Amino acid sequence: MAAVVPHAFLFRYSIPVRRIDRLPGTGKKILNLPKRCTLPDMAELDGVPSFAVLRAAWNPGGIGFSLTVGGRSGSVPPDVDSQSPENSDGLQLWIDTRNTQSIHRASRFCHHFRLSPSGGGKQRIRPQCVQLPIARSRSEEDPTTPLVRDVPLTTERLPDGYRLDVWFPAEILTGFDPETTRQLGFYYLVHDADRGEQFLSVGREFPFAHDPSLWSTLDLIE
Repeated sequence: MAAVVPHAFLFRYSIPVRRIDRLPGTGKKILNLPKRCTLPDMAELDGVPSFAVLRAAWNPGGIGFSLTVGGRSGSVPPDVDSQSPENSDGLQLWIDTRNTQSIHRASRFCHHFRLSPSGGGKQRIRPQCVQLPIARSRSEEDPTTPLVRDVPLTTERLPDGYRLDVWFPAEILTGFDPETTRQLGFYYLVHDADRGEQFLSVGREFPFAHDPSLWSTLDLIE
């Protein structure tokens, strides 16, 4: 019998993220994060198979994420649809630099990014990062939209998938200040036309896209 409430909903998660001062790098691998930077897989609590691995690291200059998607059929390239970006392959991230989990509407410290392994540039083959508004946010506190085209972003095709690396400089994230707070509100969604969707914890039956109280916590540790 299926659980009435997903097991992943029963806990609040605090996830350690390690500090690596040399980031971001240059060239095709701006992060190259070690295995110890892997974020835990909450889907296991509900017996849901995972197809993506997300790693993270930070330093005073910003925070980076590395997504690896595997198990895709053959060498099928990622599916990126400019007319329906919400259904395109890639990673969506929600970040709250104040980790205010007692609110149900996003503040100016909350950010939503969509990252795609391709679809950018004149030939639409470069990875792209877009900042999106958060529904039902407090209009008087909407964050200033940064120049996300300046966000370091790289992608690499793998035999059965791809790797996508992104580095968010501190100035991109309103309120990012590790000297003041070492905790960030956080949520992610991976969409893949071949494998489906993978969530940090709860799925679309919960309004995680606009409710920060459903997000988890990233602890920026040394």
